[in-house]
Amino acid sequence: MNTRRPPRPAPRAAPKALGDRDAPKGRRAARGAASALKTKPAEAEREDGPQRIAKLLARAGVGSRRDVERMVEEGRIALNGQVIVHPAPLLTSLEGLTVDGNPVAKPVSTRLYRFHKPAGCITAARDPKGRKTIYDLLPKGLPRLMPVGRLDYNTEGLLLLTNDGEFKRQLELPASGVERTYRARAFGDISQAQLEELAMGITIDGVTYGKIDANLERRTGRNQWVEMTLTEGKNREVRKVLEHFGLQVSRLIRTRYGAFELDGLPMGAVDVVSRDELFKFRRHMG
Repeated sequence: MNTRRPPRPAPRAAPKALGDRDAPKGRRAARGAASALKTKPAEAEREDGPQRIAKLLARAGVGSRRDVERMVEEGRIALNGQVIVHPAPLLTSLEGLTVDGNPVAKPVSTRLYRFHKPAGCITAARDPKGRKTIYDLLPKGLPRLMPVGRLDYNTEGLLLLTNDGEFKRQLELPASGVERTYRARAFGDISQAQLEELAMGITIDGVTYGKIDANLERRTGRNQWVEMTLTEGKNREVRKVLEHFGLQVSRLIRTRYGAFELDGLPMGAVDVVSRDELFKFRRHMG
C-alpha cells in the first residue's frame, strides 16, 4: 500500500519590513510609516476611470479642490453648456468643461517653484484691504501657479508654488506627513527642556497641535532663535505655540518644506525645481 505523504506547503514569505531599502532611516522612519498608512484612501479613485470634477480641474491647474467646489456652488462651471450643480457627475476627461464660459485647457506636466516670500505681503490672489500679495511680487511670464499652504503677512521664507492643484492638496494634507521647518526669533525666557515637551504635542485654547521637534539654537540676552519642525501647519501654529510659553516672536522664517529648502534663494526671488528633483520627491511620497 502506498503511504506517500502529501507535500508540505511552501513556507510563506516573510512580509517586507517597513524599514527595508526604500524606507526612511532614523527617527523619521516610524513617522513615515504611519503617514503612509494614513494616506491610503479607503475608496481610491482609479486614475484611468471616472473622476470627480474637482479632481480633474485641480490637476488641470484651475484651482485647488476646494476652489473648484466653490466654483461649482457659484454656478461658474458648465458641461456642454449646462451649468453643473451638486452632486456633480463623474467624468473621464475635460472635454466639454468650461469655467466662466472658457474651455478648460488640457493639464500640463506638474511644475514646482520655490519662492522666497518677504514679510509684508499676503499669500492670496487678492486682498479686500488692498494689501500687497505674492502675485504682485512674482515675475511676469510664469504659468498659473497656486501656493502650497500659506505664510502669514509678517512671515517670510520658503513658499512653494505649483500649477497642479492635486499635487498642492497632497503636499498640504497633514496625513501626508510632509515636514515644515521654521526659525523664529523670540524675546523671553525658555529652556530646551520646555521645548522638548512639544514632542508629545500640546493643546492650546482647545486646539491640539501634534508633535513638534523644537531646538533652542542660540541665545543673546533674552532674545533667542528657535528652530521648529512640524507636519500639520495649522493656522499660526508656530506663533501660537511660542506665545503659549510667554515668548514674543519678532521674526519668523520658513526654511524648509519637505525636501525643498530656502537654501540661499534671495528675498523675493523665484526658481523652478528641476524635473528630476521633483520626480524623486513624488516617488518618495508614493
